[in-house]
Amino acid sequence: MMQNSDHSPSPSRREFLAGSAGLALSVPMLAAATGAPRPAGHGEGLIRVGLVGCGGRGTGAARQALSTKGDVKLVAMGDAFADRLQGSLGILENPESGVAERVKVEESHRFVGFDAYEKVLASDIDLVILATPPHFRAQQFAAAVKAGKHVFMEKPVAVDGDGVRQVLASAQEAKQKKLAVGVGLQRHHQYGYLEAMKRVHAGEIGEVLAARAYWNMGELWVKDRQPEWSDMEWQMRNWLYFTWLSGDHIVEQHIHNIDVINWAKRAHPIRAQGMGGRQMRTDPKFGHIFDHHAVQFEYADGSFMFSQCRQMVGCKNDVSEHLIGSKGRCDMNTGNWEIKGEKPWRYTGEKNNPYQTEHDDLFASIRAGAPINEGRQGAESSMTAIMGRMATYSGRQVSWDEALASERLGPRDYGFGDLPTPPVPMPGIG
Repeated sequence: MMQNSDHSPSPSRREFLAGSAGLALSVPMLAAATGAPRPAGHGEGLIRVGLVGCGGRGTGAARQALSTKGDVKLVAMGDAFADRLQGSLGILENPESGVAERVKVEESHRFVGFDAYEKVLASDIDLVILATPPHFRAQQFAAAVKAGKHVFMEKPVAVDGDGVRQVLASAQEAKQKKLAVGVGLQRHHQYGYLEAMKRVHAGEIGEVLAARAYWNMGELWVKDRQPEWSDMEWQMRNWLYFTWLSGDHIVEQHIHNIDVINWAKRAHPIRAQGMGGRQMRTDPKFGHIFDHHAVQFEYADGSFMFSQCRQMVGCKNDVSEHLIGSKGRCDMNTGNWEIKGEKPWRYTGEKNNPYQTEHDDLFASIRAGAPINEGRQGAESSMTAIMGRMATYSGRQVSWDEALASERLGPRDYGFGDLPTPPVPMPGIG
């Protein structure tokens, strides 16, 4: 069984804000900004990678890690389920993956079970990819940093305040140990977003007075329950639909848009209020999360972010971010970045694959001996989304400090047995 690690005391809002700027810096810029001498890097030497969480995103992240420059090999894999591990390994070993020659995972380094991450970390690896359901991330990140491993972890980095506090402590420890930490908020590595944000921070739209953020789309996958599955297995194989595992889709998915607004503001909100519910996706097979959320986030300077996320078929889709400034506005999505106002601009440069670039940047920082650390950035955006969920679930206004102090979700001991589904949250009740 995995035991929950102790967390550090809750940091103050001032301490939390202090480390939130400049997280998208390139390796040379980072060294210049810190003024610290670069530690010895890997250079062109072999970087051994371990993968924890062998689903679709984990498999994709492993492929991208193995596609970076220099000598890199996947040498260990772990998952709660043997079929997931074997399926991922089969994809990566297929010559069509483009990385098959870099996959060297011996049978003795294929680990299955809730403790698989511990066995991957005990292997001879330099970097670990953490792509399990988000509930497990904070504990696994802490263990990876304690073991002295560089880390790439998917977003969100936690699903509750308890996990965020743990990630903050681990990110600080990683900084002290000069370990690289990448977080899967890939817009920070997308050229269009980088250029747009450079112009926003240079004041080309003036002071950011308000913002809008959207992830409105149709439904996602669901796996029908099999007779042999326990409650725990069913929930883990459908982790999107259980708050303790995913954080709800406002945390698991909409975090991308929320993160962009925090990036633009170079701050996080101080309170949130909103509404949401479960109107279309009501079948018990969809667990107990909401299918729509709408949140008003307020920043310390009095500005607001108006946020929507929805997973409903037959409705208008919109995945984008919008900044309204005193001198103009900036509209952003994954294919178009544009400023309208006193200094009109449209991005016409190269459109890169940010999923690959985030790994290119991470591995380059390790090889250069100037490890990037996106842990605090990931924690801040995860916490913002968690605060939004707490507001929609409760129907109350929720402060940052209240959200950050929230307790751990989910079981403390893990095993394939009974685990009743919590009731659907009812705003205004309880």
